Amino acid sequence: MEFDFLHPLNKEMIHYVQSLSSQNLGSKVVLHSETDFPDLDKVQIAIIGVLENRGGAIQVGELDLTEIRKEFYGLYPGNWHTSFADLGDIRAGEELSDTYFAVKSVVSSLIKKNIIPIIIGGSQDLTYAMYRAYDVLEQMVNLVSIDSKFDLGKENAADMSSSYLTRMIIEEPNNLFNYSVVGYQTYLNAQEEIDLMDKLFFESYRLGEICNNISVSEPIFRDADIVSVDLTSIQSSSSGNFVTFTPNGFNGKEICSLARYAGISDKVTLFGIFNHNNSKPEAALIAQIIWYFLEGYQYRSNEYPFSAKDNYFKYIVPLEQEELVFYKSDITDRWWIEVSQMIHSHTKTVKKTLLPCSYEDYLGAIEQEIPERWWKTQRKSII
Repeated sequence: MEFDFLHPLNKEMIHYVQSLSSQNLGSKVVLHSETDFPDLDKVQIAIIGVLENRGGAIQVGELDLTEIRKEFYGLYPGNWHTSFADLGDIRAGEELSDTYFAVKSVVSSLIKKNIIPIIIGGSQDLTYAMYRAYDVLEQMVNLVSIDSKFDLGKENAADMSSSYLTRMIIEEPNNLFNYSVVGYQTYLNAQEEIDLMDKLFFESYRLGEICNNISVSEPIFRDADIVSVDLTSIQSSSSGNFVTFTPNGFNGKEICSLARYAGISDKVTLFGIFNHNNSKPEAALIAQIIWYFLEGYQYRSNEYPFSAKDNYFKYIVPLEQEELVFYKSDITDRWWIEVSQMIHSHTKTVKKTLLPCSYEDYLGAIEQEIPERWWKTQRKSII
């Protein structure tokens, strides 16, 4: 059984959680112990540790998620009604591929049960295993990575965490429809990689662009299935990571805001945090990142897909050669734009679908500016 890959929490952690106040988060979680496994029919979100970092460039010794769990369970919840469980850890397999298989099996089984896994790794190449979990679900996948780099290295590179995206693009089955990177830093990426992102019609948002107006990232997360967080995208002064020193990056407030956007998204079914450096300061930040994801989850509006078009205003913007159709929710004031996607190329069958966008995209369209996200989505559909 796939859940046999999950090892229970140790007695020390169980005793620590039990010693907390009834007001702490620890009293709200169901734990996987040596004698009990949570009833998954009563769980909406599952926390899983993956003790694997062989795919990363820097080895920080044996991973220990104890401090992260202690920091997280010592926090206080908001006005939450979500049931969540800590399913323990997936240990490193004999080979790296064995760990990938375990992650893929556990994640796909949880998603089938409509449970959102929160994965705490390990090196970021585990994102590849998370992505492969969707193979059995037979759906196209949108991946959003909060990262300073594109991870488009050579497929056979020893550092798998810097090339996992290349494997997603090259290997079959190819379920990756869109990839968006939030917070990339130009001087950390080769120009040919930046050009390749454009050729593939993927989306890339520079660190400065997001920091100047973090709300521009909300539609990106609203369209994501998987969100992968590389902790090296956070500046060391905020993360406490001085093993991999990062002078520039998101601060603590900004990374938590991005996590909240991911949690709010009705479409996100998988959230991962990677490249933890085993330090206590970073453990505190990771705990708060998870907290904000859960906080966002409480405010999901279930607007994807449309529950009823009566709850939306429709706006038609005529352009020189076509017209753009926008929808605005009268509940959340969020915006979508209609796109045409070819679903059967041999019969040229086209369906209309909705792409999350912003109010600024609508204002730009009025000025005859085509939204870039709309254009890239249309180009991928044509190809």
